Amino acid sequence: MSGKIDHQLFSAHEHALDKESCPQCQRGTLQLKNGKHGPFLGCSDYPSCEFIKPLHQNDGHIIKSLGVSCPDCGCELLLRQGRYGMFIGCSGYPECHFIQSPNKPEDNEQNRVADVSCPECRKGHLIERKSRFGKAFYACDAYPKCKFAVNHPPVVGNCDGCGYPLLTEKKRASGAVLECASRSCHKIQNENGS
Repeated sequence: MSGKIDHQLFSAHEHALDKESCPQCQRGTLQLKNGKHGPFLGCSDYPSCEFIKPLHQNDGHIIKSLGVSCPDCGCELLLRQGRYGMFIGCSGYPECHFIQSPNKPEDNEQNRVADVSCPECRKGHLIERKSRFGKAFYACDAYPKCKFAVNHPPVVGNCDGCGYPLLTEKKRASGAVLECASRSCHKIQNENGS
């Protein structure tokens, strides 16, 4: 066996994907890229085209088949174990992205916080969610289009200082106080509230 390395093998492998066109924009070509979650294929026309395709599926291993049809596409639903715990996912993934937590109802109406509208997008409503550590937070039900979230229970009202249309209730040793939910204000409200 020779100790000489054939560098043409590396360059041939490097350009093997150059001729495959992007399925999303049809302009760019797919290129092998590296990210924080490992290697993936990405469009050469990035950032105008954000198409990506992971090289390995990190969608959780299958625990069991549920024998129930997916409400989005009709494929079978599977109970899976993922990075953040158990979840119900469609067997038609990646074509269908239906996901549901096994511990929460599918309908967000039951988690809605007393009909509090989202102050950012003004289309969604705030619902109570749990972080992967089990701590409650309140986020817009229009996620991922709207990423508004607060850590404390929301209260309808306007801020005394900036007029932001949402307050949060924070518990302190001296009792509960209302605070502006705006990321730039956080003003504690007067005793009489607004």
